[in-house]
Amino acid sequence: MTNLKGKAKTMSMDLLFFLLGSLIDAVAINMFTAPNQIAPGGITGIGTMLNYLFVTPIGMVNMLINIPIIIWAVLEIGYKLVAKSIAAIIIFSVAIDTMGLILPAYDGNPLLAAIFGGVLEGIGLGLVFMRGSTTGGTDMIARLLGRHFRHLSMGKLMLAVDMVIIAASALVYQQLESALYATIAIFVSTRVIDTVLYGTDAGTGKMYFIISKKNEEIKQKILEQIDRGVTVIPAQGGYSGEESEMLLCAVRRYEVAKINDIIHNTDRDAFVIVGEAGEITGEGFRPARSDDKTLKEIIRAVKSRSASHEKKG
Repeated sequence: MTNLKGKAKTMSMDLLFFLLGSLIDAVAINMFTAPNQIAPGGITGIGTMLNYLFVTPIGMVNMLINIPIIIWAVLEIGYKLVAKSIAAIIIFSVAIDTMGLILPAYDGNPLLAAIFGGVLEGIGLGLVFMRGSTTGGTDMIARLLGRHFRHLSMGKLMLAVDMVIIAASALVYQQLESALYATIAIFVSTRVIDTVLYGTDAGTGKMYFIISKKNEEIKQKILEQIDRGVTVIPAQGGYSGEESEMLLCAVRRYEVAKINDIIHNTDRDAFVIVGEAGEITGEGFRPARSDDKTLKEIIRAVKSRSASHEKKG
């Protein structure tokens, strides 16, 4: 019974964030970007251009284009891993077309439209990403392509897809300014998404210590579903004296919901300690700073001197 309540609460929070994020993003599209001929990448960018050419509903186009992407994702990684994204795509598509019927269009400075559209889009998508989901489109395509082109980062793959769409917008609207404003909107939205997900410091996150009888299964799911590294630490029960293992994993804030789902769905009795990681550097997080390297060099030097003194003694 408790398990069902927990799942219902998680699902309710997911849907609330999807709805709120979709409504905010719908305001960005219907008020600022689409009326000012700005197609800021992604599937919504394609929908915006088709809306300009053929007056097709942006949300409906977004849904239709995402269908083959969803089928690809289900075949590639399984239905359970894209179930949230399917729900988010449906809510997002409906929100765009519904809000388009009632929202007035901003017909002013295109630069302001690009900036405010980017800010609102970043907030909306950030809320969706925070619950471990996507709205389909280029981010899902990038993740799927990344499974086959592991030497390319997800950011580069997303940028490549978006750049093609932005270049196409210059041809559709027959003006270079549309592509330039779209680039500004993408830059702004990306920065806002990072702020929503990671706070003002992208090097922060959460640190998980996990002890479970199903450690191996939890580890594999974290590696496959979140693509985060996991460290296995030998452990011993202080009272029982039993030998066991503890998993250590650092994640970004927007991945917290997903890792919680993995742990609770795999082993409800798992012992989990979650702590704040004030600063995380390394692969998948913020690159190490020069002063971090200097500190490591100082530590090495001190150890080297200590070792040489011991030999002399």
